Amino acid sequence: QVQLVESGGGLVQPGGSLRLSCAASGINFRTYTMNWYRQVPGMQRELVAFISIGGNTHCADFAKGRFTISMDNPKNTVSLQMNSLKAEDTAVYYCNAKYILGGPEYWGQGTQVTVSS
Repeated sequence: QVQLVESGGGLVQPGGSLRLSCAASGINFRTYTMNWYRQVPGMQRELVAFISIGGNTHCADFAKGRFTISMDNPKNTVSLQMNSLKAEDTAVYYCNAKYILGGPEYWGQGTQVTVSS
């Protein structure tokens, strides 16, 4: 059974930082691209960042210079370090695993990030 469990969300003031973590089980971490998405109510889910099996990373334009995605292979964990947070970063953040050859993908339950003074 595949499980992606996010943690680390919460309330933070503008300019603050949060670190989200996603613990994956039931998948071979080395055969999935790991992604972070976010979604605001009424809006489409959007890609925040991804990390490939080779360790290559990509961040959406809004996240570049502020967010960093990383992977801890032995622990099957992927993290998203978010700095200089803005009110517009408020959203539910989801961990996603996509099999590198297509086919199944999996989602976590999401973790709420609220940036507010």
